[in-house]
Amino acid sequence: MRTTSKVALVTLGLAGLGIGGFKLFQPQIATALLTRVVADRVGRDATHGLPDGLHVVLCGTGSPLPDPSRAGPCTLVIAGKRLFVVDAGEGGARNLTLMGMPTGRVEALLLTHFHSDHIDGMGPMLLMRWSGKPNMAPLPVHGPSGVEQVVAGFKMAYALDNGYRVAHHGPAIMPPGGAGAAARPFAIGAAPVVIVDDGGVRITAFAVDHGPVQPAVGYRFDYKGRSVVLSGDTAPSPALVAAARGADVLVHEALQPKMVGLLTDALVAKGIANTAQITRDIVNYHTSPEQAADAAKAAGVKQLLLNHLVPPLPFAFAYPAFLGDAAKHFTGPITVGEDGMILTLPAGSTTITQKKLL
Repeated sequence: MRTTSKVALVTLGLAGLGIGGFKLFQPQIATALLTRVVADRVGRDATHGLPDGLHVVLCGTGSPLPDPSRAGPCTLVIAGKRLFVVDAGEGGARNLTLMGMPTGRVEALLLTHFHSDHIDGMGPMLLMRWSGKPNMAPLPVHGPSGVEQVVAGFKMAYALDNGYRVAHHGPAIMPPGGAGAAARPFAIGAAPVVIVDDGGVRITAFAVDHGPVQPAVGYRFDYKGRSVVLSGDTAPSPALVAAARGADVLVHEALQPKMVGLLTDALVAKGIANTAQITRDIVNYHTSPEQAADAAKAAGVKQLLLNHLVPPLPFAFAYPAFLGDAAKHFTGPITVGEDGMILTLPAGSTTITQKKLL
């Protein structure tokens, strides 16, 4: 037998022994790796070490259209040591936990409107907040008129589950009074409404144009000279521009009509007429990246961050096509949001930094 053939056989034999050895000790190796991961992640609090100021954490940048890389609409705003969640799309609570955000410390949930993709993650959000620490009162859920109905529905749907968890873990771990949510409705008209104003944190709600969905609002957060505005779902809105005047960051929803058109054409070609009509309809009550850039320029904000992205963007290579001509409309930084991003705006500064926690 040629020497090269012998070497190849020996190499193959050693490789086979290596694979066999790995399989033999796979349970022990896996246990060691999992032990390390658990030690690294369990109890991690990603808010430790954050400077005093405002922080924007993207726990969900997607939409109702399936996107494996994006949860439903969900944004965590940290003001000093206080945590507020805006909208609770499916998968948002999971992402907060994966990012090391202490869900037990969430002070309030703020809903922009009651489309299903903005509320379908409320169940896990309420559970993780309740189980994260022994909260003695339900989570306040702020929203325009109608939030009472949403909260009542979740209370009814989760009543049995809440009872099981108290019975299983005991009231010291799962205090019955801390389960679920408490509606905090506010009336919204042409004038903005201040819904939180204490401890240096000011949260203002303002009406946006998402018709026929009414009411629909956005929110502005102000804390120690820094400011962040979240648009919620909206078509181009003068009220949003007014509310965002001079803000540091505008977090704005975005739909690219040209790309949605490609999706519509594909649906028509496949004979899926019903869904094709839906993708035609959605264009008229959302905002394109270029229109969001117009709003950012008109408001004089420092940075534009796009979320609630339509259609799904499976890879970052598609971002320039999604943005279109937005950079011609707004010369400041424009970021396509991704789940796990955190923007930090330190108090007493003008800087805005960005990193990924997922």
